[in-house]
Amino acid sequence: MAAVTHYSRGFRWSTGSFARRDWSDGRRDLGPGPRRDDGDYDRPLSALIECEIIPRLMAAHASAAMPSAEIGTDGPIDSVEVGIFAPLVIQVDADRLLAHIETILDRGVSVETVMVDLLAPAARLLGEYWDDDRCDFVDVTMGLWRLQEVVHEIAGRMPSIRTDLGDRHRALFASLQGDHHSFGTIVLDEVFRHGGWLTDRINDVETPVLLDAATADWFDIIGLTISCDCHIAGLASIIAALRRVSRNPRVCIMVGGAIFNADPDLATKVGADGTASDAKLALKMAGDLLRESAWGTTACN
Repeated sequence: MAAVTHYSRGFRWSTGSFARRDWSDGRRDLGPGPRRDDGDYDRPLSALIECEIIPRLMAAHASAAMPSAEIGTDGPIDSVEVGIFAPLVIQVDADRLLAHIETILDRGVSVETVMVDLLAPAARLLGEYWDDDRCDFVDVTMGLWRLQEVVHEIAGRMPSIRTDLGDRHRALFASLQGDHHSFGTIVLDEVFRHGGWLTDRINDVETPVLLDAATADWFDIIGLTISCDCHIAGLASIIAALRRVSRNPRVCIMVGGAIFNADPDLATKVGADGTASDAKLALKMAGDLLRESAWGTTACN
C-alpha cells in the first residue's frame, strides 16, 4: 500500500492543451541509446527542435504499429503493466496511446486510476530511461508531450465533485526552475480540479515568480514537485519565503517527487507540512491538512 507521510503543523498558469499531432517515430528497441551530452542541458530549446526534433519527425515511420503485449483484462494497474506501457510512450503516437488507454478504461478502470497509477509512473520511468541513457532528450520530451495529450483527452471523463464556488479551496502546483520532469504537476492539477478544487499550475518556475503568485492570490495549498536532489539545497529557503509572503498566513505546503518517495522524512527537513506518493493520496492529505488548520484556528480563538 502506498505510504502517506503527514507532518502536523499548528492561475491555472498552464502551458495550455496540445493540439492533436501525429508524432509516430516508429518502433525501436529500448536498449542502450546514445549517451546524453552534458551540453544538452545548456542548448536552447530552439536549437534542439531545429537540430534534433524536426529531423526525427521527418524521418518518422508513419506506419508504426502498436507492439503486441499481453495485459490482464481486469484488476488494478500494477508495475508489470506500467513496464509494458512506458516504452510505448516513446514508440507510438498519441492516438495509438489513447487507443491503448481506451482498452484499459473499457475493462472498468477509472480515469483517475489510469492517470495516477499508469500515466504518472510511466512518466517517471521515462526519466529513469533518460538517466540510464536508454533514451535521449528528444525521446523523453516527445513522450511527455504524448502523455499530456492523453491526459487532456481523458480528464474530462472524470466525475467532478459538485461544490459551491464559495466553498472551493485553491491550490497552486509548481515545478521548480530547471526541473524538466513536470508531468506530475499536470496529474495533480487534474485530480485536484476534479476533486472540487480551483487549481493553478506553473512549470519550470523561477523563485521570484513563484513568490509573486503566492502573494497575489489566496491559496490553501501550495504543492511543489521536485524530481532531482539538486533542488533540495535551496528548497527550505523557498518554503520559508513562501510562508512569509503568502496571502494566506496559514498556507499548507506539500512536496512531492521521487526524492521524497525514497525518503519521506526529507519533507520535514525542508519545512513542508507533508508529502504523498501519488496524486490521490495528495488530495486526501490536503483535505486533512486543511481540517487540521481550521481546527487550530478555532482552538486559538
